[in-house]
Amino acid sequence: MAFVWRTRSPGETEEFGRLLASILLPGDVLCLYGDLGAGKTVLARGIARGLGITRPVTSPTFTLINEYSGRLPLYHMDVYRLGGSGEMADLGYEEYFYGEGVTVLEWAGRVEEVLPSERLDIYFKGFQGEPDLREIHIIPRGRRYEELVKELTALVGAGY
Repeated sequence: MAFVWRTRSPGETEEFGRLLASILLPGDVLCLYGDLGAGKTVLARGIARGLGITRPVTSPTFTLINEYSGRLPLYHMDVYRLGGSGEMADLGYEEYFYGEGVTVLEWAGRVEEVLPSERLDIYFKGFQGEPDLREIHIIPRGRRYEELVKELTALVGAGY
């Protein structure tokens, strides 16, 4: 079961991230896909806010990983600059993917081979002529994430 959500501004994308964060659990892995400027970092910032993180959240393009403390630790990765999955071992990615925090991975398609089989894939689709309009497609991979999408659907249906 896929879930699709539309946002009309960066603020709405961030708010959607806050909502999503409210149902995240330790060990959750969220893989983000989309072009430059699609809203990946904005969503990550919303997830951080939803986890109670107040410090600035920026794309870790040059540092590769930013760690934040909140209700759950947040591991924000950006693998845009990596040459491929082989370089993920140098980052100790398994400690993040299978740790006690939430991992948000931007440009996940670049390291597809090392991604956990169970995860939440999030795709961003923009619209030509409407620069702030986004469709966010969420595809669960595995039972945990199917349940997460059901919870998210219920939250949205309840008007949150």
